[in-house]
Amino acid sequence: MELIVILNKPCKVRKIALGSYRITACMVVILMLCAASFYAGGYYSLEYSSNTVALMYQKAKLMHREESSRQRAMINEAKLEAQNNLDALAARLSKLQGHIMRLDALGDRLARMASLDDIDFSVNEPLGMGGPYPVNKQTSLQVSDFVQQLEQLGNEIDDRSDKLAAIENMLMDKAVQNKTLPEGVPLYGGWISSLFGWRADPITGKREFHEGIDFASKQNTRVMAVASGIVTWSGWRAGYGNLVEISHGNGYVTRYAHNRTNLVTMGDKVEKGQPVAIIGATGRSTGTHVHFEVVHNGQPVDPRKYISVN
Repeated sequence: MELIVILNKPCKVRKIALGSYRITACMVVILMLCAASFYAGGYYSLEYSSNTVALMYQKAKLMHREESSRQRAMINEAKLEAQNNLDALAARLSKLQGHIMRLDALGDRLARMASLDDIDFSVNEPLGMGGPYPVNKQTSLQVSDFVQQLEQLGNEIDDRSDKLAAIENMLMDKAVQNKTLPEGVPLYGGWISSLFGWRADPITGKREFHEGIDFASKQNTRVMAVASGIVTWSGWRAGYGNLVEISHGNGYVTRYAHNRTNLVTMGDKVEKGQPVAIIGATGRSTGTHVHFEVVHNGQPVDPRKYISVN
């Protein structure tokens, strides 16, 4: 076997004769070179593939970590929002409980003021409620529905509170009026000796208009105020003798005349039923008695309207 080698030099060819031994050696060398090349390329490809897989794994791990962090952040945000909502609901519920306690106390006061002993405003026992089995399918309340009903309940409680407060003021005004409105008799154990209106004057016998009612009684009987008020006169007045005059407001004034002794002075605050004088016969009088007058807006009125004397 001959191997022809063409050199760069012009017209120069070299022939090399190869024997079987040389051919075999060349084949072995070529095979070894191919094997080495294949091994090197495979190793490089394997290393490249391993690095690629490792990078993909690291990237997936990083993406998983980021997704987990994002989900944890969303969960924490949801928990915080839920906690804030619960705190808001708890605060609102606390305010409603305070309103209900106030309404309970107010209702109890109103019951006492109105003498409604048969009404129980206690919250120790549950209110009676119920009904038949529901026809429609029942569903749970959503948070928004619960908040809306809670707000509506708060508005209703505020409205009831205002109305009950108005009723309380009316009852208090009525209670004050009951104390300041002339009512009852100025003494106990006596009797009426002269009524309101036209009569024959007991001293002159002539016809005169009597502007009060005379209550006769035994000596040392105490004369009492028929309503609460302020003493606007305590002293001697012509014809009346020792006089006590009390202003009760709303245009009402009461007078207690012919007293032996006055027990109050001008400016004193007196309560209904409080003794203000000792019965006597001072001034223009024929005997021991108290001359009782009721004046409304400057005009004398019949005391029988206020003392229920027939």
